[in-house]
Amino acid sequence: MPLDADPAIFAAVVSTIVPEAAALDEQGWQDVHGVVEALLRDRPESLKRKIRMFLAFIQWLPVVRYGRTFTRLDQASRAKVLAHLENDRILKVRVGFWGLRTIVLAGYYGRPQAAREIGYAASASGWEARG
Repeated sequence: MPLDADPAIFAAVVSTIVPEAAALDEQGWQDVHGVVEALLRDRPESLKRKIRMFLAFIQWLPVVRYGRTFTRLDQASRAKVLAHLENDRILKVRVGFWGLRTIVLAGYYGRPQAAREIGYAASASGWEARG
């Protein structure tokens, strides 16, 4: 599991940012986790700790407004919570959200299957590969 975070929280955040992720099978989720783990492998432990804390913050923040944790909300309410974080007046909250969003998108779209699904065919040959 990336960052040793609660897998349910991570999956709920990923599925909210990339709704198509809800259809991933077990191998798809393993691929997402593998990409995220590789992305963060050489990052400082302090950064990983901040990401884990931000995920915990996302889990408990909705209790104030909805009376439920993030993982117990419906998709629309989850999207509202993340939209609030994305546009929060506090810079550190916005930076945390955009950093997490970047990690989520890298994890989802960095999977080999996602590359095939969107027709991504990068090559070391560059534009010559198209010919």
